[in-house]
Amino acid sequence: MADMTTTNHPDLNGLAAGDFPRRFMTVTVEAGQVQPAGAALGAVSASSEYKLAAAAAGDGSETPSVVLWDEVDASAGAVQAEVLIAGDVRASQLTLGEGITVAAAREALRKVSVFVR
Repeated sequence: MADMTTTNHPDLNGLAAGDFPRRFMTVTVEAGQVQPAGAALGAVSASSEYKLAAAAAGDGSETPSVVLWDEVDASAGAVQAEVLIAGDVRASQLTLGEGITVAAAREALRKVSVFVR
């Protein structure tokens, strides 16, 4: 991925678990959200923007594909944010949208090399 980074982002929120190499990417978080670090986000197909994954979304964001690394406030408009695209995270630190269980997040994120412990 052209916009993937390996910069060592400090783990200020206790998300990291294990020693699998962490990789990050900058994404656009859809307007109208305030999300904490650890939010499991999915991509909206029509816009390629990200929002909290919810099982019944129906817009592509129903499948978690990245984990927000720091809290973000997009209440006034879409914002850029760093997300984890590979690495180990603690299940207890994840914020999951409606209808997304830890087991479902673990399965979806494992496919993109984010491992929920």
